[in-house]
Formats: sequence, C-alpha cells, structure tokens
Amino acid sequence: MGVLAGIDTGARLLVIVCVAVMVTVVSAQVGMRYLLNSSIDWAQEVSRFAFVATVFLAIPLGLRDRAHVGIDILVSRFPAALRDALARALALLAAAMLLVVFATAIRVAGATWSERLGSLDITSSVFFMPVIVSALHTALHLIAEALWPRDTAALVPPEGDGVLEQPS
Repeated sequence: MGVLAGIDTGARLLVIVCVAVMVTVVSAQVGMRYLLNSSIDWAQEVSRFAFVATVFLAIPLGLRDRAHVGIDILVSRFPAALRDALARALALLAAAMLLVVFATAIRVAGATWSERLGSLDITSSVFFMPVIVSALHTALHLIAEALWPRDTAALVPPEGDGVLEQPS
C-alpha cells in the first residue's frame, strides 16, 4: 500500500468518525431538548466542527474516486493526447492553488489561535485544521494524477451516447 493510499485510509476513517460524532451529538441534543427540556452547551460547536471536518476530509477521497462533478462537453472532443496534456496541466495548476490555500490556512490559524470557542475552552483555529489537511491531501492527489495519470479514455463516453442527444 502506497503512502497516499495510507493517507486515504486515515482520511476515510476520520470521515466515518466525524459523521458518527455529528449524528450522535445532534441526536442527543434533540433528545435532550424535546424530552428533558434541556440542552448540551457544546453540542452546536462539536457538531459544526464534525460537519466541517467531514466535508473537507472527504474532498480528496472524492477526487481520487472521480466523484466530483465535471463538465467535459468541450474537452471530450479533444484528441486523447491533448486531453491528457490538459488534464496534467490543470491538475498541477489546481495543486498549486491548493498549496496556496494550505499555506494561507496555516497563517490564518496562527493569527486566530488566541480566539476561543464560546462553550469549549479550545481555540477557534480548530476549524482550520480540516482545511489545512484537506488542501495538502488533495494537492498530493493532484500531483500524483499529473505525474502518473490514470486512464482518461474511460471517462469519455463513446460518440452518440450523450444525454442531450435528440431522438431521431
């Protein structure tokens, strides 16, 4: 198993844990509110962090599985060599952008480190941690895709199989 596959496994496990925490905390909060007319002070912040972490940690997994929406109406008409070169160039450009996001998120997290969450005595910078991890993890996937591309021919539907094709 490669390094990136190991990181993927860790991210997948974290996503599962975050979803479980989110569902558990929100369910407990609803139960407390409606059954006991009380609430859990920290439930909103914990469930919000779990949601943010779930979303950001799942981004590179979606990229790896090619689960993100892509519009290829123009690119699918290019010759295979041009399509592959364009895919590599765009992967490197996106990786560079994500490395900027990575560095900026670290800087902003450092600048806001002294700010505390209302009900928990922890820094509000914890909300930047999933962004930092996701940006680097996604950039690694994009760099790997640019250096060792997977087959893109399977992504292009055969001519005539388009959804928008008019019936004869």
